[in-house]
Amino acid sequence: MIALSLAEIADITGGRPHDIPDPSVRITGPVVIDSRQVEAGSLFAAFAGEHVDGHDYAERAVASGAAAVLAARPVGVPAIVVADVEKALGALARAVVERLGTDVVALTGSAGKTSTKDLIAQVLQTHAPTVWTPGSLNNEIGLPLTALRATEETRHLVLEMGARGIGHIAYLTGLTPPRIGLVLNVGTAHIGEFGGREQIAQAKGELVEALPSEAEGGIAVLNADDPLVRAMSARTKARTVLFGEADDADVRASEVRMTPAGQPSFTLHTPTGCGEVTLRLYGEHHVSNALAAAAVAHVLGMSTEEIATALSGAGTMSRWRMEVTERADGVTIVNDAYNANPESMRAALRALAAMGGTARADGGRTWAVLGPMAELGDASLAEHDAVGRLAVRLNVSKLVAVGGREASWLQLGAYNEGSWGEESVVVSDAQAAIDLLRSELRPGDVVLVKASRSVGLERVALALLSGEGEVADR
Repeated sequence: MIALSLAEIADITGGRPHDIPDPSVRITGPVVIDSRQVEAGSLFAAFAGEHVDGHDYAERAVASGAAAVLAARPVGVPAIVVADVEKALGALARAVVERLGTDVVALTGSAGKTSTKDLIAQVLQTHAPTVWTPGSLNNEIGLPLTALRATEETRHLVLEMGARGIGHIAYLTGLTPPRIGLVLNVGTAHIGEFGGREQIAQAKGELVEALPSEAEGGIAVLNADDPLVRAMSARTKARTVLFGEADDADVRASEVRMTPAGQPSFTLHTPTGCGEVTLRLYGEHHVSNALAAAAVAHVLGMSTEEIATALSGAGTMSRWRMEVTERADGVTIVNDAYNANPESMRAALRALAAMGGTARADGGRTWAVLGPMAELGDASLAEHDAVGRLAVRLNVSKLVAVGGREASWLQLGAYNEGSWGEESVVVSDAQAAIDLLRSELRPGDVVLVKASRSVGLERVALALLSGEGEVADR
């Protein structure tokens, strides 16, 4: 964060200094919400959670080097006391971003946000100093914490924005107003909370509504291949730039093909030229993510050649998202267990099928170890059934459905599509899946592990890679 005095922070947040002998003391370290992450000169923001109250750790934070605490009540150590810590954190983030004048790029979508954000960050980092959202910290707390990592050297600030209802993205854009807004897609993630794809589109479109006008430099980067996203051009005053495989896309791909390992390769077209890209990521769905990143880089002034080179060198930055690891015995584990929705589940299965071409040539098999997809509401049965059917259509060798009624729906879809006998099985939990796979895997097999985050199915992938019988929850 840029250095600010405690007096300045109190003024920005509307807070009152408590137990601060010298208001001119400056915050020179990061803003953190975990006392274990405190560094010298930090500001510790104390949040009262359901199980842990950060105020109880205020003294420890200061003892570890924090210059002060942002708190909702006096804590016996130097503190700025505010009415609402979350709102104060947001106000501080907005003030810092406005002072810096950095280019803010915000992105949202139903699927692929984190992978695309990681691509954008890696491409822009080759161009100028860039700060971006770590992992999936895309909510009312994670977003300002990311913004507060920006310094005077930061040219690009890339922020992922999530939404669980109408108005959420509008609120986030108020914290860190973007100049460039990217909408990837409108799918069925969280459809149980939103009520339908039209409502999801309404929520995602709040991003482009928040952009400045074209005359003020606002740019909306929209997916030309998603009709609900393309239609958002009517909801913004900003200039629209389209990406996708559509012929009229400003940034598009042609000659898309897959390497034997399942990595996409294509020709990138921008208004300034063409370039060849071969991604280090797995799955054809990353072509759209790469085009989105290319469109953002293009409007920020990078050449097509620079973009193509940076995309081809970019890798996975966030854990448990299509992490591909080959064991010493030739078994390949694809850990995509961070989260799941119908769109990402289908994309992962297609990636597994592409990787399986090489596996079958070597006598190996493809395994889809799948768990429940959460927050689908009334669409849950149909969506799980459809995923089970797709696994069969893609000729996945083995489907292992893990846990609960959703697992039975996955297997039912596979069964009704023609998967009988030992081609699909339901197991009770992650440990049962581990036990089954340990007894059945053989060299050349490829194993995909995927489910919603709440299921914790990464345990399966970690156990298969660790060589241990069971891996503790993380």
